[in-house]
Amino acid sequence: MCSLSVRSSFLLMLVAGAMNVLSFAPFHYWPVQILGMALLFSQVLREGEHAISRKRAGWLAWAYGLGWLTACTSWLVYAMTVFGGLPGVLSLLALMFLTGALAIYVAAAAWGTLYLQHRWKISSTTAGLLILPGLWTVAEWLRICFLTGFPWTISGYAHSHSPLAGFAPVVGVLGLCWINALLAAALALVLTNRASRKQNLALPGLIVAVFVAGFALQQISWTKPQGTALQVRLLQGNVAQDMKFSQDHLNDSLNLYHDMITQTPADLIVTPETALPMLTSQLPPDYLPILNTFAQDSNSTVILGVGVHDGGDQYSNSVLGMSRQYAQPYRYDKHHLVPFGEFIPPGFRWFVKMMAIPMGEFSTFGPIQPAMKVADQWIMPNICYEDLFGEEIVAQLSAQRAAGQPVASILLNASNLAWYGNSFAIPQHLQISQMRVLETGRPMLRATNTGATAVIVPGGGVEQLLPENTRAVLAAKVQGYTGMTPYILIGNLGALGLSALGVLLAFLLGRRSKK
Repeated sequence: MCSLSVRSSFLLMLVAGAMNVLSFAPFHYWPVQILGMALLFSQVLREGEHAISRKRAGWLAWAYGLGWLTACTSWLVYAMTVFGGLPGVLSLLALMFLTGALAIYVAAAAWGTLYLQHRWKISSTTAGLLILPGLWTVAEWLRICFLTGFPWTISGYAHSHSPLAGFAPVVGVLGLCWINALLAAALALVLTNRASRKQNLALPGLIVAVFVAGFALQQISWTKPQGTALQVRLLQGNVAQDMKFSQDHLNDSLNLYHDMITQTPADLIVTPETALPMLTSQLPPDYLPILNTFAQDSNSTVILGVGVHDGGDQYSNSVLGMSRQYAQPYRYDKHHLVPFGEFIPPGFRWFVKMMAIPMGEFSTFGPIQPAMKVADQWIMPNICYEDLFGEEIVAQLSAQRAAGQPVASILLNASNLAWYGNSFAIPQHLQISQMRVLETGRPMLRATNTGATAVIVPGGGVEQLLPENTRAVLAAKVQGYTGMTPYILIGNLGALGLSALGVLLAFLLGRRSKK
C-alpha cells in the first residue's frame, strides 16, 4: 500500500466513511449513506481475484469503517477529555483504537466477499447482490453482540426517516442493514458497469421496487391502541455532570427531584437515569418514604432512577417504581452494562485508573424482567444505551407473551447523556429510540438529564420534545398499544436468514456454472 493511487483510494474511503455522519441524526441525509456505501462497494467489486487485491479491498473497507465510526462517535473524546482528565491526543487515540477494532468487521465483509467470489467462480453481480449484503449484515450483527456489543450508528439507523423505515417492524434495524447494502451494491454495479447490459437495465428497477415496498409497508398498522391513555410527566433536571457527583451539590439534586416529582400529580412521573447521585443506602432515611407517600396519596406512579445497594459490593443501576398498585417498590435493574463505565473489561483496569470518571463494577441481572403496571397500561423500562439492543427488548416482549403475562404496551428509556456535552450523541440516541418504536409498534417515553426528553409515538414520530440543556418537565398524554410486529416474533433471525439465504444462493449458482 505504498503507491499514490492506493493511498488516494485509502483517503477517499476514509472521507466517504466520515461523511456517513450526515446520514444520521441530527442531519438525516440518509441518501448520503447509500451513496457512500456504493462508492465503497464499487471499489471492492473492482478488485481482481488475486489475494493481493482482496487484501487491498480489505484495507479500503477498513478505512471506510474507521472514518464512519470515528466521525459518528467523536463525542466520546469529550467525555474522556473533560470528565476523564485524559489529554486530548490520548483521548483521540483511544477512540481510534476502538473504532479501528470495530472497522475490522467491515474489512472482513469486503475481503470475504472477494474470497468467496474467487472460490466459487461467480460473477461480480452475484457476489455484489447475494454475498456482500449478507456479509455486511453479519459484520453489523457482530458489532451488536460480540464483546457486549457497541452497535451505535450501525447503518440501518440512517433509515428511521426514509421510505425503508417500513421494513423495520418486519426485519428490524439489522434487516435494514441488509436492505441498505443490497441497494448500495446494486448502485455500485450500475456505476462500475460490472453487470451485463440486461442486468444494468434491471438493477434500477430493483432499487425502485425496494423503496416502493418500504413505502407500502409503512401503511400497515401492526399494533392497535390499548386501554386508556396515561397522563405522564417526564422530568429533565439538566444537572451539570461536573456537579452531579460533587459532595457540595448532592443535596441540591435530592431537593431538585423531590420538588419536581411532587409539584403535580400524574398517572406516571419519570426521572432520568441515576437522577439521585448516590446509592439507596446513602440516601436520607426518609427520602424514599416521602416520595412513596406522595405516590400513594396522589394516586401517581413515580419511576425514579437511582443506584440500588443490595449490601456488600452488590449494587445496580436501577429504576424504582412506587404506586398504590405495589406494596413493595417495583424494580428494574440495568442488565446490559457499559464497558468502562459500569464494568471494567478484563485487562483494562490500568486504562480506567488513568481517568477521573467515577466508575465501578455494577451487578448484572437477567435480561428478562417484568413490566410495571400503571393504571391499565404496562410500562417496560430500559436504561441508557440498553435501547441500542432491539433484539433484547423484543425478547422481553416475546417472553412476556409466552409466559402468559401482560405484554408491555409502552416502552420507557431513562438516560443521562450529560457525559457527552452538547454533541451528536443526544439526537443520535433519540433516533435509536425511534427505531425501537418502529420495530415494536409501541410508544416510547424518554426521560433524560440534558436531552433528548421526548414522547415517540408508533410510526417513529416525535410527538413532543423538550429543548436540550434546559430544566423542564414534559407533560403529555400517551396511549399504550398492543399487538405483535413480525420483528417481535422473529427478532434478528429474519435479517440473518436473508444473509444466509443470499450466500447459499451464490454458492448454488457457482456450482451450477461449473457443470
